[in-house]
Amino acid sequence: MSKPDGQVSLRGLVFSDASAIARWAADPEFCRAAGWSTDLAPDEHLKFQRNVVLAPPPELLRLGVEFSGVLVGYIDLYGTEPGRRELGFLIGERRLWGRGLGRRAAAAGLEHGFGHLGLHEIWVEAVETNVRSTAILYDSGFSPGGTGAEEDFMGGSQRVSAVHVVCRGLGRWWPGLFVSL
Repeated sequence: MSKPDGQVSLRGLVFSDASAIARWAADPEFCRAAGWSTDLAPDEHLKFQRNVVLAPPPELLRLGVEFSGVLVGYIDLYGTEPGRRELGFLIGERRLWGRGLGRRAAAAGLEHGFGHLGLHEIWVEAVETNVRSTAILYDSGFSPGGTGAEEDFMGGSQRVSAVHVVCRGLGRWWPGLFVSL
């Protein structure tokens, strides 16, 4: 599969983005990979996404991921601890998977967290059987840091997810350090 040229950009979500995001739920394989319910009707997905866009919980910063002017996914920086957030990233349409957009979205999320928000630590959880996500994390400088909660991935049995951490200090990212800088 060919890789797209160029970078992704992050932007605040707008009301119309909820429809685009909710449409991704029409793909059951996407839902299983993303941990989304496959039992909700399309209007329920739309209602949920509109609520997240218009009134996100205070601990959630969700930014749209754009590529070539089109919303292709989103990143989350989640949490309330000073200087520390959990990163999540998602590329919506499966036809875009495997083209480097997830890697670029994760990098943009790290840059936003460290550069714009001034965070000192960003952590993630990734199900180890999600090979693409774990590869993105290792390539982004994350190192294994422990074991997280059990999760269901792709409708299969419970899997233990690994916690990965990256820290910033002296203007650089320091993978795997559990320290406040």
